[in-house]
Amino acid sequence: MTDLTYYSIIGAARTWFKAMDFRFQITGEEHIPADAGAVLAINHVSYVDFIMAGLGPRSVNRLTRFMAKRETFDHPVTGPIMRNCKHISVDRADGQASYDEAVRYLRDGELVGVFPEATISRSFLIKELKTGAVRMAEDADVPLIPLILWGTQRIMTKDHPRDLSRHKTISITIGEPFRPEGETAVEKTKVLHEHMSAMLDKAIREYPPEEQPPGSWWLPESYGGSAPTPERAKELDREELKRRAEKRRAKAEAARAKKA
Repeated sequence: MTDLTYYSIIGAARTWFKAMDFRFQITGEEHIPADAGAVLAINHVSYVDFIMAGLGPRSVNRLTRFMAKRETFDHPVTGPIMRNCKHISVDRADGQASYDEAVRYLRDGELVGVFPEATISRSFLIKELKTGAVRMAEDADVPLIPLILWGTQRIMTKDHPRDLSRHKTISITIGEPFRPEGETAVEKTKVLHEHMSAMLDKAIREYPPEEQPPGSWWLPESYGGSAPTPERAKELDREELKRRAEKRRAKAEAARAKKA
């Protein structure tokens, strides 16, 4: 199967990048394997992260197959695009099939992009990580490669209006491939969390200071910004989950009433 759709999307993305005059700071491209499989463990701070994260490997002519929620594949517009780009659909209610598909991709030499936080971090720091990235890398016998994004949250993220103003700096940092030590997947995931947190700290500190002045909403509280603390972010996440559950329940009740 060819990747014509994927290359068309890349072309459209580059046109957007040029129109927005993004200033990309990409480091660590040499850590992307030329033709072998690897799990890219990516932090999640915005709705455009999958677009930006794929740019790092593209600098060495690699494509990334991203794991994304099933709803994206069910959508009439994005669904065909996701399938034609050979991304991996994740059913959060039953993720074994998507996990197995990701392992198969990795064994076939593909790069698989994973957001181990599962959802956007409202604090913009690294949230608690799921163990899936570590487990699939181990099952496929491939390394983990941490990839840290910074600046993407300024474009489109949770709880804030989108900002399509131009001239933003986008930082993409690709870490060295590694196989975390530990007796269990939980211990190894903790090591991954430490790696990603250290890389994020460096990315924040090296970001142009004039673009993240003290008090900026996109800057973590611990760095002088006004983003929610990790504790407050957890509360907001719980409130969001509650609203979603109530919405699903109301929808189900309306459907039952309609059938009655």
